[in-house]
Amino acid sequence: MDAVVAISAGMVRGTTHEGITSFKGIPFAAAPDGPLRFRTPVPAPGWDGVRDAVAFGTPPPQLAPAPGAPPVWRPDDGLDCLTVNVWTPDLGGAGLPVMVWIYGGGFKHGSSGRPDFDGVCLAGSGVVVVTFDYRFGFEGFGHLPGVPDNRGLHDQIAALEWVQGNVAAFGGDPGNVTVFGQSAGAASAALLTSAPAARGLFRRAIAQSIPDAFVSTADAEQVTRVLAAEAGVEATWEGFAALPPEAILQIQDVPLQGPAAGMSAFGPVIDGDLVTGPPWEQLRGGAGRDVDLVCGFTQDEARLYTAAMNLPTVDLSAVAASMRLPASAVADYRGAYPGLTNADLFTVLLSDALFRMPTTWVAEAHATAGGRTWLYDLAWQSPPLGACHTLDVPLTFGAAAGPHAARLLGSPPPADFAVLSEHIRTSWTAFASTGDPGWPRFDLEARITRIWDIPPSDVRYPLDGSRRIWERAVRSS
Repeated sequence: MDAVVAISAGMVRGTTHEGITSFKGIPFAAAPDGPLRFRTPVPAPGWDGVRDAVAFGTPPPQLAPAPGAPPVWRPDDGLDCLTVNVWTPDLGGAGLPVMVWIYGGGFKHGSSGRPDFDGVCLAGSGVVVVTFDYRFGFEGFGHLPGVPDNRGLHDQIAALEWVQGNVAAFGGDPGNVTVFGQSAGAASAALLTSAPAARGLFRRAIAQSIPDAFVSTADAEQVTRVLAAEAGVEATWEGFAALPPEAILQIQDVPLQGPAAGMSAFGPVIDGDLVTGPPWEQLRGGAGRDVDLVCGFTQDEARLYTAAMNLPTVDLSAVAASMRLPASAVADYRGAYPGLTNADLFTVLLSDALFRMPTTWVAEAHATAGGRTWLYDLAWQSPPLGACHTLDVPLTFGAAAGPHAARLLGSPPPADFAVLSEHIRTSWTAFASTGDPGWPRFDLEARITRIWDIPPSDVRYPLDGSRRIWERAVRSS
């Protein structure tokens, strides 16, 4: 059944199925091409008549997620990628909580049209769900002289401004918006929580697996120089604007060299403007104190990457050094986690460095400044990959369909997947509605942490061994 809504740019037509009405591919900003390429977003032009909003928009430029995988974006798709999608359980209602999703993907992959991010199940819990696309890779986070950094974050702010101006037409309350995101999306949520430019655009945030993915201006400048030399252009707006997106994509990983290079050359740039430092530094100073924050990690984050690696011979000392840990760190880890094999200890160390410690630092910083804070640890073990990175995504959306969910969960998924997913969805939507996810707040004394398992439990923070190792490393650096 069709449904038509009037928003600021014109009329849009969506579809209703089993009580949930969806609108897809609505522009929230103009296409960032031509003179708008590598610029901050500008509002989308309006239209006459009724615009169909029944299909997802074009994804941002990106390579296929893995060798042999079908491409998400093709050169003919172009750059008109800044669109939003809305699911609502009560189109004629008013004042529903709003949840705005920011997807992950290492700041080099992602699409709001993935089946993992279908908002039907969450919307069925009584919230308006919004997803959107934003620029990443060089288009969104490449550094160019005279051009604002962090265009992908500016896209996210523009999407949140669109929500403020339009979500009431879908039954949502613009005064009760919760941002939630995973991995790169969690880093974005944490940064936006502390950013003055996003103040007042949302009331609450859920950050699932916050990475340490922040890039200094010097490093961002070096990436641009390497790419410019590889492409044979000047390291300027004019030089890169002359390159089609696919030409930049083909060379985007050239700057990744050495064992500590990471998986992406791009991430939020500490530009001194929108991003003035890692989020834990800004939150500790009181930025974002008025935003309620849930954050957490999966217990075996790095298993997503280490499962296919030959680990028994890995040099843990070299790994620790690449993470700027002291030479004593490996012995400290062996003492904190006795009995683990070399491979398991590597997974623990990598999980801490990539996600578990940055997430912990954000929780501690926000709580230190007096912000209402909750922390969790997803411990439930899926048969294929345990409690690995991204396992929380299908649990959050209640969506076990699609190739990524099947890789994480198996097919069919375990019977208790649905049980835990309902627990998490109930908690997230309760938090969006009332500011209470259903377990005690995190503070620096009791350090209560929700363990997401069957059944859920609330315990003292479970990673004190890791936390102390990293605290000593920071103090000695």
